[in-house]
Formats: sequence, structure tokens, C-alpha cells
Amino acid sequence: MTSPFRQTEFEAYLDEALPAEEMARVETALRDDAELSRQLAAVIARRDSGLISLGNIWRRHRLSCLARQELGSFLLGVLPEETANYVTFHIEVAGCRYCQANLADLRDQQAETNDVVQSRRHKYYQSSAGYLRRSE
Repeated sequence: MTSPFRQTEFEAYLDEALPAEEMARVETALRDDAELSRQLAAVIARRDSGLISLGNIWRRHRLSCLARQELGSFLLGVLPEETANYVTFHIEVAGCRYCQANLADLRDQQAETNDVVQSRRHKYYQSSAGYLRRSE
């Protein structure tokens, strides 16, 4: 029987690098099919044995992902056009969940009012005030 998933899909699943819908599809299939679970176990065993490829290293360490500062610059519209095009491709076409989450967080922060920021800072201060010592 042929697997509905390629090894690269299992590896992306293990690295949580698939879009949410694909992650759910793999998880559902794994629950329903013992053979798929054995195939996934073989992928895990191969990874744990130290046999890795350049592609594995690239995916595992997210070498194509952008720094948070670059994503912030993208939101501000100050990146060079070529870099901005890459960010758009990486987020929208490649569907990188890590960069999508970072970008969403930056958008949320950008939308916060000064009152919200000040309230959060006050809560941080209040929660740590008893732990700080004065210089003697």
C-alpha cells in the first residue's frame, strides 16, 4: 500500500512546519492507520540515528525564516522591494507558520494603544517589585 504522505511531509509534520490544515490531516490519518504510524516511527528513528540531509538541517533550523526585525521592517514598508517580495512569498505561498505567527504578533503590538502598553508595564512592575533590591 502506498503512503498518502511523502517522507518530507512527515518531517515537516515533526517540525510543525506544515499549514494547520495539513497538520490536522496528518494527525487524523495517523490515528486511523497503524501502518502510517509505523512509517512515521521509521522517519523518527532515522532522524534520531543522525542520518540527516541538508534539507533537514535547513528546515529544522528555519534557515529561510526571517528575523523578527525584518518582519517589523516589512510591516513598516521599509524593506527593499526584493526582500519584501521574499517576505510575501515566504508568508503567503510557502505558508511558514512561524513567520506568520511572528507577523501576527507584531501586528497586534502595532495596534496596541498607549494605555494598553502602560497597563502591561505597570503589571510587570507590580509583579516584580518585591523581588528587586535597592542598591546599597
